[in-house]
Amino acid sequence: MRASADGRKGRRIIGRLAVIVDPKCPVSPDIDRIDFELFKSALFAAADEMAVTVCRTTYSGVLRDNMDFSTSIADPEGDVVAQGLTLPMHLGSVRTALAALLARYDSDMGEDDVFVLNDPFEGGMHLPDIFMFKPVFVDGERAGFACCTAHQTDIGGRVPGSNAADSTEIYQEGLRIPPTKLQEGGVPNDTLWRMIERNVRVPVQVFGDLRAQLAACAIGEQEIRAQVARYGLDSARAMMREMLDYTERMTRAALRPLPDGEYDFEDWIDDDGVDFGRPVRLFVTVRKSGERIAFDWTGSAPQVRGAINATLSVTRATSFTAIRSILPSDIPNNDGTFRVVEVSAPAGTIANMELPGACAARGLTGFRMLDCAFGALAKMAPDRVCAASDGGNVGVSVGGYRADRTPFIYVDFTCGTWGGRPFSDGLEGSSNILANMAAQSVEVSEHENPVEILGNELVTDACGAGRFRGGAPFYREYRMREEEAVVQVRSDRQTHRPYGLYGGRPGAPGEVVLNPGREARALPSKVTMNCRRGDVVRWVLPGGGGWGDPLERDPQCVLRDVRNELVSPAAAERDYGVIVDTERWQVDEVATERLRAQRRAARGGHRAPFVSRDDEA
Repeated sequence: MRASADGRKGRRIIGRLAVIVDPKCPVSPDIDRIDFELFKSALFAAADEMAVTVCRTTYSGVLRDNMDFSTSIADPEGDVVAQGLTLPMHLGSVRTALAALLARYDSDMGEDDVFVLNDPFEGGMHLPDIFMFKPVFVDGERAGFACCTAHQTDIGGRVPGSNAADSTEIYQEGLRIPPTKLQEGGVPNDTLWRMIERNVRVPVQVFGDLRAQLAACAIGEQEIRAQVARYGLDSARAMMREMLDYTERMTRAALRPLPDGEYDFEDWIDDDGVDFGRPVRLFVTVRKSGERIAFDWTGSAPQVRGAINATLSVTRATSFTAIRSILPSDIPNNDGTFRVVEVSAPAGTIANMELPGACAARGLTGFRMLDCAFGALAKMAPDRVCAASDGGNVGVSVGGYRADRTPFIYVDFTCGTWGGRPFSDGLEGSSNILANMAAQSVEVSEHENPVEILGNELVTDACGAGRFRGGAPFYREYRMREEEAVVQVRSDRQTHRPYGLYGGRPGAPGEVVLNPGREARALPSKVTMNCRRGDVVRWVLPGGGGWGDPLERDPQCVLRDVRNELVSPAAAERDYGVIVDTERWQVDEVATERLRAQRRAARGGHRAPFVSRDDEA
């Protein structure tokens, strides 16, 4: 039954599925609304099924457990029409990679061809992320692309895991693969496979993960073919274009009510991992006008020597994620949004590197850029933006050789904590918004790798105080079980703490410690070092920043945090003005009100700053 003329919702029964369609939905009048909804849902479901396929068939923990990959489906022109529920950092970067592929191979694609690339200077982001594309042909015409991006455990280079922050040029980081055919007409490119095998330390694992990507692309191809068979090639192409147009219209409608203006923000990365103690500036200007918004990263630091430089595709993905995070959740994740979002950064800066820049640890910069972008957006939409997060997950690689000379590499990303939100506390034990990753199982990590995890727990008194506190961070302690290993840690916010918003306090800084309890040697936030059997490395995530005045926090929420050991009784009094009676486990309401009144009076009516940093705390 079609929607009635008086505007009531219509319903059509497809098998046992009842599809409800609102006639006010902004779909082109040339396309049947119900067919469009079914088509759109099928492609997004296919992208998610591709992601499940990777999890089920991959070899490595970094894909199976951390889920450091993305899956998507693109139209014949290379625009992503459906991205799976995986990594936002890849949001927008797939389009850049596909553009590089089409620039080289647009007229040289055939049935059962598969292409790969990872070169940051030709479509990629950093070398461990291998993009894989399978063009789908129906009756000799290209109907779309199945796409999968996955972080490989190793891609060669000077350090196991290929993630070191202290590399100083791209040539130290591993094997660069420009857009290349991995498979032609269904026949593997033996030369490329052998080249990869000879340049990575764990080829069995890498090949297993590449085959998982191939399996995911096969699932995407199957669904594209199914939709073409159902609707016809011309109609399928038209509905793909409509998916982009539909998303663009929804994005414009969501941007329109936001206040026009220019909003900027500055934040700092501790250092680049090479020039220690030299902060690296991030600066963004957000310009909102009508139905369009622009992120201009002019003013960010020049390209650095360490491997934290970002490609423009990373900067785009970060900016897209920032604005996408404050828009309605029912807007589809595809390139239609990006038609109204402009992102720019001068060449030769940390936000748009040039040769021979190193970028293995570019994820760190992406995470920190998201905090910077949120700082600017908080001025435009204060009711939608959280305070600073932990600054991104801590990336850890442990690699070496066993006694029989067989190699091992353990790659883990420790996820994390959010800043306080305008309506609720920050999350703990949850990945940074830009990553959407998961933590690896302690038991599985110990079983598969020569490490012993001694501690994995939340930290007391580290979350930024606020009306809504920041998320509590956690730490991990690893003891090495092999005779020798190279350990690489990528972290930040040891000196520049996660900022609080609207009176919220900054979160506690992070730390990296070698052999706590005996040597207790403090290490910089980015380090590559040799460890021996029995050495213990401990890293602590920074705490999330708080949102709002801590004196406005509900005393019962403070009591709950004290009982959960997220906040100590002393910190409850110091930061929140709340006196907790630990004998009766209740709030001393009279003493609390008296103390809070004294604190407010001492302020003299001064308004809390918009952003609270460590020097303002």
